[in-house]
Amino acid sequence: MRETQKGYKLKVCIGTDSQVQGNDTCFATVIVFLREKHGGFMYIQNKRSTVQYSLKERMLTEVAMSIEIAYELCDIFTRYDVDMEVHADINTNPHFGSNVALREAMGYILGMGFAFKAKPEAFASSCCADKVI
Repeated sequence: MRETQKGYKLKVCIGTDSQVQGNDTCFATVIVFLREKHGGFMYIQNKRSTVQYSLKERMLTEVAMSIEIAYELCDIFTRYDVDMEVHADINTNPHFGSNVALREAMGYILGMGFAFKAKPEAFASSCCADKVI
């Protein structure tokens, strides 16, 4: 990879956020590349669905979208020794609605062999994807 050849230590964080807009649910998945002490950049994928999700279903659909991208890219990141995390836009505080999906999301991400982050540490989903949705 060009970035590692330049001497940058990379970390990749993948996350998805969604927003219900009328009868549609809009999803944004981001792949955030962090260069240690040298900023970063991201790629964005937007999707729209007409499926009506419960809150828990929507949170787990976000996680599934992130895992799908992570799974597609993990071989190349492993080859170049790039750390990767999957971020879930799920609050660890049980007083927030999204917490209903925390256990399943964590099990899904960890079970697929990826590092897991939830709010407030899940900036890829809760900040980056949130901004572009």
